[in-house]
Amino acid sequence: MLKRKATNNIKKWVENKDKKCLIVQGARQTGKTYVIERFAEEYYEEVVEINFKEIPSASEVFSGDLTVENMIMALRFRFPDKKIQPGKTLIFLDEIQECEEAITSLKFWAIDNRYDVIVSGSLLGIDYKRASSYPVGYVDYQMMYGLDFEEFLWALGITDEMINSLREYLDKRKVIPESVNNQMMNYFRQFISTGGMPEAVQKYIEDRDFREVDSIQKSQLRGYQYDIAHYATAEEKVKAEKCFISLSKQLLDKENHKFQYKEIEKGARAQKYYSSIEWLLRADIVHICKKVTDIVYDLEDYAKDDFFRVYTADLSLLIAMKDFSLKQHIIENTLSGNTKGGLYECAIADAFHKKGYSLYFYKNDTTKRELDFVIQKDGKVIPIEVKSGNSRANSLGAIMKKKNISLAYKFIDGNIGDSEDGIVTLPLYMATFI
Repeated sequence: MLKRKATNNIKKWVENKDKKCLIVQGARQTGKTYVIERFAEEYYEEVVEINFKEIPSASEVFSGDLTVENMIMALRFRFPDKKIQPGKTLIFLDEIQECEEAITSLKFWAIDNRYDVIVSGSLLGIDYKRASSYPVGYVDYQMMYGLDFEEFLWALGITDEMINSLREYLDKRKVIPESVNNQMMNYFRQFISTGGMPEAVQKYIEDRDFREVDSIQKSQLRGYQYDIAHYATAEEKVKAEKCFISLSKQLLDKENHKFQYKEIEKGARAQKYYSSIEWLLRADIVHICKKVTDIVYDLEDYAKDDFFRVYTADLSLLIAMKDFSLKQHIIENTLSGNTKGGLYECAIADAFHKKGYSLYFYKNDTTKRELDFVIQKDGKVIPIEVKSGNSRANSLGAIMKKKNISLAYKFIDGNIGDSEDGIVTLPLYMATFI
């Protein structure tokens, strides 16, 4: 059983006396159903579960008046073995995007507030135009991603005590013993190769066979392509899939990782493809990193909507777009050139995205200064550079001095280094602890 951080977040929701309904949202195959079911087993006497994809006829429960009394009665007739008691029964509505009336019902469950209702869905964002049925103000949200590196370490059997010792090295800026750091980098390369999708991680933990992992990743990639073909509008289907599949070329095969429409097809323009990027974003299949024109709070005020990078929702999807030899190079640490730099950049983007940070990057064509990432925390901006080696971060130092920025991170394939002029040098895997 994979230990997931989302479980604690769901527990906090349950303990909130003024709770609303909880929507666990995220891309397909990230473990939403599994986490909710395991949580229900531990904290409730029973669970009433409806998967609207598996049981389309269950939509009938929500076809009449959406009063709680009517819905409870309909549920009891459909599940006669269930008592459905307030505080003792969890009502779990899975793949709720398949039943618009069930989405509407969340408002009335929340107002009544006697029953705990958790729902999940993988494509909830693509129906944003149907706002009239959406229960704004009556739901809490939990975004569900694939496993991050810390969760991957748990799966490997690394204890919290061992992980906390790593955090102490980070907090004290102390060099990590070389044997420990080398092993952690080995684990990190395993994580990059496996990605965070629970099924792939579980298979790797059981068999340590990357060919089996690769087979699962390829199957999941096809599943994402199916979702695009099945759920995208007729005018977006082909375009959205082309945008999605182009990401391996955009991120791993060239030095400039800005999303370029010409990599989709010759002569392509934003006018034709921008709406497809937006669809992929709303479907939680990708996330983006916008360019900013200045490095001051609030970064969103300086973001350019038409100049961005696009990353897959999980590393496993990007890795699956390449053949098996990429995994071999990652594990054997024989990557070089644009592929190595691009992959490490993607790994850092994955780490910060899964921690909930909005990602930006900076590039000034006049001064030739650029930053791989900029995030903000507690009202301050934090520049970030990612190095495949341990070269100097000249742009980072110059920008910090000009902007009077006191803290920045440089992530390297190496060890913790001395803090120089506010630049903290850290191993790549440390991004998951920031």
